[in-house]
Amino acid sequence: MDFLQLTIAGVAIGCIYALIALGFVLIYKATEVVNFAQGDVMMLGAFVAFTFAGLWQLPFWLAVILAIGTLAIVGALFDRVLLRPIIGQPTFAAVMVTLGAGFVMRGVASMIPGWGTDTHALKAPYSDIVLRVGGLSVLSDHIAIIVLTAMLCVLLYLFFKRTTVGIAMQASSQNQLAAYYMGIPVRRINTLIWGISAGVAAFAAVLLAPITFVHTNMGFIGLKAFPAAVVGGFGSIPGAIVGGLIIGLVEAYAGFYLPEGFKDVAAYIVVLAVLMVRPSGIFAEMRRKKV
Repeated sequence: MDFLQLTIAGVAIGCIYALIALGFVLIYKATEVVNFAQGDVMMLGAFVAFTFAGLWQLPFWLAVILAIGTLAIVGALFDRVLLRPIIGQPTFAAVMVTLGAGFVMRGVASMIPGWGTDTHALKAPYSDIVLRVGGLSVLSDHIAIIVLTAMLCVLLYLFFKRTTVGIAMQASSQNQLAAYYMGIPVRRINTLIWGISAGVAAFAAVLLAPITFVHTNMGFIGLKAFPAAVVGGFGSIPGAIVGGLIIGLVEAYAGFYLPEGFKDVAAYIVVLAVLMVRPSGIFAEMRRKKV
């Protein structure tokens, strides 16, 4: 029973890692920029959701929709205001912009009245319920995280495969110059991808907040999601999902079966092991790019 409970808990936290890793991958595929502020974007999404649901007392699901929409706008502005002016500059410049933006987000969040450096609770309608089946006890939050993450992945899959905008995004991520010559507004597509990535991070924040609370250090979870993206293959969307699940499961098992301290380094041990066997990641795209 312990193993099964650990597996469910590991898959749940792995889903959070997967959603944040998905943001890393979407942005990298489109712009070849690694957004090191992705974890802090998630933190900001948690505070925005807390504002709507906790401070303003709006219905929880309405607060979730508003938080996702708000962060999507923030993500789009991030691209338009901070990244677009440095197009053509060395990659290092974009890395420093994202790192700096992450520090700014944490600093601003700590200064906003009602947010600050305190820890806040964001309860979901499904929280604090323990489901018991035989000798198995499972938190409803974990089940909700798994189910809602699966639903979001299905929606994103349909969006990228069945809509004109989604197909345009795929073409742009494969070859921006060819996509531009085909009439695709590449810059607008990139802005939209930044918005989607921020919205996904906000969704992950809403799923995570009921079990870890809302605080300014939430963004450090991005340090675990980044290895998930690397393990799966940094340019692979399915790889981000699988990588997140792998890291979540390894952490859960390491925290229970191995001595104290192994849980904190388990993700990085997995990264090193995978990179030694397959340097490009498990699901790395080896085929030639085409539109």
